[in-house]
Amino acid sequence: MKSLKTLLYSAALTTVATTGLLFVNQSQASAATTYTVANGDTLSTIAQKFNGSTDLVNQIATTNNIADINMIFVGEQLTIDADQVATTPAQTTAPVVTQQVAAPVQTPAPVVQAQPAVQAAPVQQAPVVAQTTTTTSSSKEWIAQKESGGSYSARNGQLIGRYQLSASYLNGDYSAANQDRVADQYVTSRYGSWDAAKSFWLSNGWY
Repeated sequence: MKSLKTLLYSAALTTVATTGLLFVNQSQASAATTYTVANGDTLSTIAQKFNGSTDLVNQIATTNNIADINMIFVGEQLTIDADQVATTPAQTTAPVVTQQVAAPVQTPAPVVQAQPAVQAAPVQQAPVVAQTTTTTSSSKEWIAQKESGGSYSARNGQLIGRYQLSASYLNGDYSAANQDRVADQYVTSRYGSWDAAKSFWLSNGWY
């Protein structure tokens, strides 16, 4: 008959082997997928295609730097990693050790007399300086000059106008007003501001 020490040692080896196998299975790397936005797509419908639920919406927005989850554009390429929304394996609960602790002796709290409220002085608001608007307008003009020389009628394949936007973005309306409006919407949804778009352009040669 095997001794109790031998049985305990065998059970410990089995537990270590099983735990190692689970760690290897759970540490497999996930593979990202590039998806091109089609007409009628939303982040919710794209998440349904990859995950069967809307759990991926926030992950897609964060990965692709999308400020407004309700605004994506036809032809835009999104990086999607459905494996990032995997169910986290249940952790083994440590045994609860019950320890008897003597109840602390409660000491009566001292009586504190209420002090009269002191009225705070009004906060002086600093005057608003129109520096942000000037900087943003400057960055917008800088990008326009880099993209088209500032011309609303410039063409480069499917890229049209002052900001070289895709024809699908402009939806057939190539007027100067629509080009400015769509360019503002595109930059706000993708970068948050023209200043951020300019920084991206300087790093990548496009925006």
